[in-house]
Amino acid sequence: MRVGLQCHLSDANLNLAQPSNQRQLAISISAIAEQVGRNAPLNLCLILDHSGSMGGKPLQTVKQAANRIVDGLMPHDRITIVVFDHKAKVLVANQLVEEPIVIKNKIDQLKASGGTCIDGGLKLGIEEAAVGRQNAISQVFLLTDGENEHGDNERCLKLAQLAADYNLTLSTLGFGDHWNQDILEQIADAGNGSLSYIQEPEDAMDVFNRLFSRVQAVGLTNAYLKLELMPEARLAELKPIAQVAPETIELPITTETSPLSIRLGDLMVDDPRVILANLYISQLPLGSHPIAAVQVQYDDPARGQTGLTSERILVEANVQSTYQPIPNDRVQQHVLALAKYRQTQIAETKLKQGDRQGAATLLQTAAQTALQMGDENAATVLQENATRLQTGEDLSERDRKRTRIVSKTTLQ
Repeated sequence: MRVGLQCHLSDANLNLAQPSNQRQLAISISAIAEQVGRNAPLNLCLILDHSGSMGGKPLQTVKQAANRIVDGLMPHDRITIVVFDHKAKVLVANQLVEEPIVIKNKIDQLKASGGTCIDGGLKLGIEEAAVGRQNAISQVFLLTDGENEHGDNERCLKLAQLAADYNLTLSTLGFGDHWNQDILEQIADAGNGSLSYIQEPEDAMDVFNRLFSRVQAVGLTNAYLKLELMPEARLAELKPIAQVAPETIELPITTETSPLSIRLGDLMVDDPRVILANLYISQLPLGSHPIAAVQVQYDDPARGQTGLTSERILVEANVQSTYQPIPNDRVQQHVLALAKYRQTQIAETKLKQGDRQGAATLLQTAAQTALQMGDENAATVLQENATRLQTGEDLSERDRKRTRIVSKTTLQ
């Protein structure tokens, strides 16, 4: 495996007459396979809520989906299953998938009872998954249908960061309509994973399968983007860097020293992570000038190699006395994706503050942005919710969760 790295400015031409030019830099990072098929073992941990509210069809479909995943694993892969209600326990300790029937029998025996303590499940799951992380693609799936009534949400976020430090990718799945989308999104973002929504029990199989397919596409792990800005370029002061694909995530900047180091996590084959940086470029002389250099540090678990580096790519801009813009359509799509997310976030904040009209207006704006992107599913969800607010209706929990999901990604 090697890294595929591409960089594009929103407009590579700069206006000599301007004292400062604002540009967006889109950086696309993926794994490029040098042979067909996955060649590194998976180290998969399922953390499953089996509280009383999961009783009946919800837990039954989750068990079926978990069994399907076990069927998709190879004997050299590893599996851990942790379950939780108001307490957590290890159902299947970290082990090779040598006896899938035994593992599935343990899943089938799971019963619904008790309350919900998410951080208890997270702690046990991370401890177990860490056992098998060496030279493997390590993934944790956390599923819950409720609030963390017997736990501590702040502890959940610290555990998600710990998972990332252990090179464990942590994805969250919200089941039904009563889970906390703020917390599950923050856990997934901190764990470099994704947030999924299972609206109905019968959707569980498809959502699990989609997430498992994504895991199987991982080729490289523990990736960091190294972004070096030349003296004439600087980042915007407010929210300068975000991931915009495969889902939108605001990325924290932990240091201002160059090169900036931004954790990416896993790199997938044929499904790039796209990072968007908002830059200001000071006045430069006529001609072509480097404004940034980009490189990726990563691990290759199939080869047991860590701390590898990709080629170093220079990003250049061309200063013109007679400015002729050459906007990059692909970068503009990424700018729209980030705008859709941020507009929706502000709408949610206004709704919490009681400003229904302000929320409706911003949801309409986000719907128009989605249409510009060609994301008709998102546009429909956002516009319907804007209309509900304008006609005096309240948004249901389902409406709010669908809004959150379509703001971050393309609705499946």
